[in-house]
Amino acid sequence: MRTQFAIARAYVTSRPRQTLVSVLGVMMGVGFYVGISALMQGFQEDFVRRIVDISPHVIIRDEFRLAPIQPVADRNPASTVEIRGVKPRDEPRGIRSADAILEALAREPGMAIAPTLLGQAFLRYGGKDTAVNLLGVEPEKERRVSSLERDLIDGKLDDLAENANGIIVGIGIAKKTGLVRGSNVSVVSGYGVTLQMKVVGIFETGIVSLDDAQAYVHLKKNQVLQRRTDVVNQIRIRLTDIDRADEVARTIEARHAYKTESWRESNQNIFGIFVIQNGIMYSTVGAILVVSGFGIYNIVSTVVNEKRHDVAILKSIGFSETDIRRIFLMQGLIVGIIGTALGWLLGFLLIQLLASIRFDIQGMIRTQGFVLNRSILSYAVAGGIAIAVSALAAYLPARKAAALNPVDVIRGGA
Repeated sequence: MRTQFAIARAYVTSRPRQTLVSVLGVMMGVGFYVGISALMQGFQEDFVRRIVDISPHVIIRDEFRLAPIQPVADRNPASTVEIRGVKPRDEPRGIRSADAILEALAREPGMAIAPTLLGQAFLRYGGKDTAVNLLGVEPEKERRVSSLERDLIDGKLDDLAENANGIIVGIGIAKKTGLVRGSNVSVVSGYGVTLQMKVVGIFETGIVSLDDAQAYVHLKKNQVLQRRTDVVNQIRIRLTDIDRADEVARTIEARHAYKTESWRESNQNIFGIFVIQNGIMYSTVGAILVVSGFGIYNIVSTVVNEKRHDVAILKSIGFSETDIRRIFLMQGLIVGIIGTALGWLLGFLLIQLLASIRFDIQGMIRTQGFVLNRSILSYAVAGGIAIAVSALAAYLPARKAAALNPVDVIRGGA
């Protein structure tokens, strides 16, 4: 094995320029894979972590996944007469028998539950109207299903219970309207009900869509504003095991018929974007590694053609086809391993560079820099792919070299 490695190393150094280009190709592929993977996965994991932290894991809504079947179609499914344009019966919004559902869920282990009423309203302050999603909550139960209490940057969640007309607003709403803790603001619902309320807290989640558009009041107050006495339209659930969210959602929907969404389903459009991002990343980096693989293939093929007589001599002194194949495979692996090691270094330096960049943006989430995933798995995957590509690129010319007949080579040379 030592002799085979020495021969392979000599072949690698026999064409230094081509070897350097191939090593650089592998290095660029591995380095950019590590850097981009840390950037993409860091952003995705940070977003998922924020969603899981601030939101309930399962939400029961006062709607149904499918429209109800019309009575005529239900009674006569095989009828030859079809009635179109039948208007569905108007149904009062809200979860029916919410108390019974809450009681049944309270008996389930591993979950915290909270009834809520979500409605639309305007905050009127300083001559400016700002539309908000107004969430009526019971503070004692809300602290168990969301991170509202932890996200408060001014005020306490208990103030919502102690102040009859208290309201908690997002940091984005506060900045747009000029509201501060202690401000009095008019809250106007879509039903024309107006209440004077006092800002008792300001929260910041880091997710712009929530910070700029959501406010919290006591459940009873929102029922007054929305003219829906003793009505809730959401039941929010937090699980001790978030991996059971999909299973729990399906079970609850099958039992109570109301549309029930897990946190994954509620954010499936975002996860779809993540799939596209990952596809672009892997395609781009994969193309770099494939190009480097062609470089390795070119080196090994050229060496095979140039060293035909060497191969013939090696076979004539007792080297087997396996030995010859191993020599040229080692040549490709040497290039791949060196390129991988340099690529790991490049990837580490890229991560350090990205981590040093500071900025303040407000897009899907609010952040002051790149969120990076420094997992060793990215290095392992990049290295594994690079070495596999190197071995595959070297295998075909190695097999060709092993199949050479030394007699034909010597006769042809003579």
